[in-house]
Amino acid sequence: MAIAKNIKDSMENSSFIRKMFELGAQLKKQHGEQNVCDFTLGNPDLEPPAKFQETLKDIVSEKIPLKHGYMANAGFPETRRSVAAYVSKEQGVPTAEKSIIMTCGAGGGLNVVLKTILNPGDTIVVNVPYFVEYNFYIRNHGGEMVLAATRDDFDLDIDAIEKAIDKRTAGVLINSPNNPTGKVYPEQTIRDLGRMLQRKSAETGRAIYLISDEPYRKIVYDGLVVPPLFANYANSIVVNSYSKDLSIPGERLGYIAVHPAAGDFDNLVDGMILCNRILGFVNAPALMQRVVAKIQGVSVDAELYRRRRDLLCSNLARLGYDFTPPGGTFYLFPRAPGGNDVEFVKVLQEKLVLVVPGTGFGAPGYFRIVFCVSEETIKRSFAGFEYAIKKLKS
Repeated sequence: MAIAKNIKDSMENSSFIRKMFELGAQLKKQHGEQNVCDFTLGNPDLEPPAKFQETLKDIVSEKIPLKHGYMANAGFPETRRSVAAYVSKEQGVPTAEKSIIMTCGAGGGLNVVLKTILNPGDTIVVNVPYFVEYNFYIRNHGGEMVLAATRDDFDLDIDAIEKAIDKRTAGVLINSPNNPTGKVYPEQTIRDLGRMLQRKSAETGRAIYLISDEPYRKIVYDGLVVPPLFANYANSIVVNSYSKDLSIPGERLGYIAVHPAAGDFDNLVDGMILCNRILGFVNAPALMQRVVAKIQGVSVDAELYRRRRDLLCSNLARLGYDFTPPGGTFYLFPRAPGGNDVEFVKVLQEKLVLVVPGTGFGAPGYFRIVFCVSEETIKRSFAGFEYAIKKLKS
């Protein structure tokens, strides 16, 4: 075999999203990009905020010694201090520079965290549905993903998570707002989760880390707020990214924030700094670090995404689709008419409408729609959605 079995298995397991991407490229070539309604890839289409653009220009023109040079693996001290000050407000717990490690996006950050805490055979509990990359990240570092069901409204099921925990459990990984459902977990849920994890940590005799993947934290609607982890559980780690709130996914910039009262704090943080280097990231991109140090809290206007959400939801409800409106992100996760998500996706393709089957997120019977696309694309798709639901319910 030319490649590792683990990678071969991973390639096969990720085939749904990969196939949809490849099919989209093929259909656009055949029918013209303007004729294909592609809702498969969560690539934010809004321009970065004006403040980002202005700050970037200033940094590029400013004379800074070793502007593009190497730095400490955790990032520039001034960037870490700036992020720590913002995290302190966001999490409701005073957080210092030492708690922050700048990373190559949230994906890089999650790999750093998992490499630091996992021993071979350890488990990470993940809720269904989940972002498909989680299983690969966990397997990268010798761990095993253990799944826990969520409630009908996609809120966390604390009892299900507790049943999935045993002496091998190193952590619980949550994602709020959630990809693919758009669910924002309420503060009471986070509070209950923290209490349960504190009790289970005592029972199992090891710290169970609560890891929150939060790249959509600022993409929320209807007055919702993503509740803080730090205020509810000491052994918590937040991983974030500027990809969505600044609309710069290709710049690959994020950070890890470790609760200052986390057990074995110094070793935990120092281990992550080491892993940032030995995983090959070395350090987060220098230019972007210099920019975000000056614009903490700046974000794209989520109101633009909300309008698209409402346009999509109102028309799919009119057509008879069953779904829970997302409280955040730019994803909608309806039930597939007829119950078979893979079959439904194929029917939609007949009308050049592309979505991703829920099977790819561990949730067969659903499908994911990405609405970080133009309103014109959303409007053009309704004929296809009407065709599919009529065909599968006839």
